[in-house]
Amino acid sequence: MDNEFTIDEQPVPFVPGQTILEAAKAAGVYIPHLCFQPDFKRHGGCKLCTVLVNGRTQTACTHKAAVGQEVDVNTPELDAMRRSLVQMLFIEGNHFCPACEKSGACQLQALGYEYEMMSPHFVELYPHREVDASHPDVLLDFNRCILCELCVRASRDVDHKEVFAVAGRGLDAKLIINSPTGKLGDSAFAVTDRAAHVCPVGAIIVKRVGFATAIGERPYDLAQISAEAESCELPEAAK
Repeated sequence: MDNEFTIDEQPVPFVPGQTILEAAKAAGVYIPHLCFQPDFKRHGGCKLCTVLVNGRTQTACTHKAAVGQEVDVNTPELDAMRRSLVQMLFIEGNHFCPACEKSGACQLQALGYEYEMMSPHFVELYPHREVDASHPDVLLDFNRCILCELCVRASRDVDHKEVFAVAGRGLDAKLIINSPTGKLGDSAFAVTDRAAHVCPVGAIIVKRVGFATAIGERPYDLAQISAEAESCELPEAAK
């Protein structure tokens, strides 16, 4: 096959214009990620999809696949880096998994299990963050936000409302709401928006449906996140 590269020495076909992550997903090869959604512009923010491409680090969600590339995904060094990134995401927020409605369906929690995160490792920051319950249909818990910007991109590019944005830098970065009061209930946000259903953690929760699925029956109770082998539609640029 002409359009082919390797992932961990295994051949993977690709369509010109696909990124390494898109080609991997289409081939049923798992590369960890948190900020990637096939419908949105590539972001490269979480760095969990970092791989080695011909010996150099690249984010798989932004780097285009090319003939002859040798991509390494599963190495002890990359796994250690991903574990550290997951640990940092935990300590930068306030994540109490046993009490979270998203437990068992949370990608961050699932990645903690995937990379055998046994402790926070770093000093926990316990930041002071609010819970916004002002919207009639959706709860916004800033304690759980990991700043993946999926809600930002969904609201801007799909819903065309620009309800969410990120302000500040570093540890001062935070999710903000585009409304006169800064409250979600005073914004144009609706429970039917795409942005209401893209959060990989428990920061955006639809009200009155929490815990509807019993513990032990949630997606990542049944299988590890690496068992995901969903296909990925080609973006417009790749068609």
